Amino acid sequence: MKLKGYKGFNGDLQCTPNGKIFQYKIGGEYREENAELCKSGFHFCENPLDVFGYYPPSESRFCEVEAAEVSSKKDSDSKRSCKSIKIGAEISLKSMCDAAVKFIFERVDWSDKKATNTGYQSAATNTGDQSAATNTGDQSAATNTGDQSAATNTGYQSAATNTGDQSAATNTGDRSAATNTGYQSAATNTGYQSAATNTGDQSAATNTGDQSAATNTGNRSAATNTGDQSAATVSGSNSIAIVTGENSYAKGAIGCWLVLTERNSDYEILGVKAVKVDGKKIKSDTFYELVNGKIIEKS
Repeated sequence: MKLKGYKGFNGDLQCTPNGKIFQYKIGGEYREENAELCKSGFHFCENPLDVFGYYPPSESRFCEVEAAEVSSKKDSDSKRSCKSIKIGAEISLKSMCDAAVKFIFERVDWSDKKATNTGYQSAATNTGDQSAATNTGDQSAATNTGDQSAATNTGYQSAATNTGDQSAATNTGDRSAATNTGYQSAATNTGYQSAATNTGDQSAATNTGDQSAATNTGNRSAATNTGDQSAATVSGSNSIAIVTGENSYAKGAIGCWLVLTERNSDYEILGVKAVKVDGKKIKSDTFYELVNGKIIEKS
């Protein structure tokens, strides 16, 4: 049986099992005689968010993989070992986040502890683990406090909140808020003037709408904004803040990385630069933007 999974690498597409460098390539197929968790074989994770625990999003590359002859033993997370592995397409940090949301949704028991609202100004609440709260109406609220839960809003002016670990809160409406306080969580907004917030480690907060805010306070986390006039903030160690929209800006704590994009009026990319917050040249807790090819403090 073959399993789909996700694997992290350093910037050169290498891993260092048992202190030895192993070089991979996209499309490559590899095989070992033995597969024992943390000792031999090729390692990968079924849950994309678990990969961030081994390869921080700020300095790593990620690929989809197809694993065969997988060992039965599992780690405390979704890490597995296999004898045969095929390295698939390299995927972006945003795609990892999207895949994580899908992974969690597919494992929610929709027949049990399920609360659903289709009317506007509605509320759906779950306190049990592996629960799902869904709202499709405007001005709605979906809340989960259990682990491995999913709260979804498609209406505008909505709020989806998760406080459990490995949770997903998703908003596609405008002026929405998706909040996660558990680690290895994903908060996603596609509407403008939205807010996605994570306080757990190894989390991902993503906004694709304009005038949005993505914030992560956990370590090894990623805050991403693709909308215009948006802000991405990270305060945990070894985290990354990414902005790709026009007139957007980012800030982070010392040790974090900022990825800034400059666009012209036709929305063409003029340049992309990455910089580490060192507390000297790039100050902590200060918004920066890319203007005329230079990284400057936001005025």
